Amino acid sequence: MSNQKIQIFDTTLRDGEQVPGCKLNTDQKVVIAKRLDELGVDVIEAGFPISSPGDFNSVVEISKVVKNATVCGLTRAVKEDIAVAAQALKFAKKPRIHTGIGTSDSHIKYKFNATREEILQRAAEAVAYAKTFVDDVEFYAEDAGRTDNEFLAKVCSEAIKAGATVLNIPDTTGYCLPEEYGAKIKYLTENVIGIEKAILSCHCHNDLGMATANSIAGVINGARQIECTINGIGERAGNTALEEVVMILRQHPHLGLDTNINAELLYNTSLMVSESMGMIVQPNKAIVGANAFAHSSGIHQDGVIKNRETYEIIDPRAVGVTESAIVLTARSGRAALAYRAKKIGYDLTKIQLDIVYHEFLKIADMKKVVIDTDVHRIIETSNIHRILA
Repeated sequence: MSNQKIQIFDTTLRDGEQVPGCKLNTDQKVVIAKRLDELGVDVIEAGFPISSPGDFNSVVEISKVVKNATVCGLTRAVKEDIAVAAQALKFAKKPRIHTGIGTSDSHIKYKFNATREEILQRAAEAVAYAKTFVDDVEFYAEDAGRTDNEFLAKVCSEAIKAGATVLNIPDTTGYCLPEEYGAKIKYLTENVIGIEKAILSCHCHNDLGMATANSIAGVINGARQIECTINGIGERAGNTALEEVVMILRQHPHLGLDTNINAELLYNTSLMVSESMGMIVQPNKAIVGANAFAHSSGIHQDGVIKNRETYEIIDPRAVGVTESAIVLTARSGRAALAYRAKKIGYDLTKIQLDIVYHEFLKIADMKKVVIDTDVHRIIETSNIHRILA
């Protein structure tokens, strides 16, 4: 049976850019948008057009250059927002307007000072108005994670009735547990009127470190789009990381779910976004962190040298990383030292290795990492020249 496709909706240029200090200019956004298109994302959320003239212009310019992906503009459930987004998207080959409103009791009471009935009406009116400009309209129910499921199903039903093609179910505050979020998606697949006419989308935040887990729970339970960002960047603690969900689905083929992402471009794309935004990727970040395929423990190093799959479930080349890194530290064993020595031209015998290893440990205890020049120096000063010759 062939895999079902999960659409990847990238919001690096909208939600990702909401990180303090990560503002991009139009030229930088266009470069990243081109890469996202090459990467194989299905939808690029290019910005929030009404928020500023600069963002409007960025959406216009991105719409001109994207060849394959749908280009999306965010709006509130406000007619002026929607009209401005439609104008910004006029050059897009496949435009989408993303409109919506808060649906949790907290949002309804404190943000809108409204009633549930008023929210239902505003949601339907926003979608219907967006539909007069484009065929593809995505509706977001902000704070869906804390919205009562029965009311959420009513809002989604009204959105579909008004013409929505995608229903975005955001865990806006990163509150949900994976089991809870998955159950919410399942409830909607079973209780939203006209659900067969729309795609359910996961948009999860990482406030409790569960954005990726929640998104995977969502697609297991029937969602067919994941909204995510490169490196998981985003407001507060960030969003679902694109590279993580892509590789999770690849590593678990029994789920029968996959994406169109060219995974070999993931690492390079991560670097591009990190450098453009000035947002350093934490070294232990899954998939694209500097230490994702690095080994410093002697036991692990020995295992990886003998057979990479002993401690690595992903071939680093699959995500664009050249090879696994054997990092020499005081925790490294003889196998790792011999491996690094051979890499720089020294094929040590067991006796030679014992001598060099003794000297290596002295240096390793003084340094965090022992580099190749250190290894060269250690070998050259270990009185084994005549044996090497």
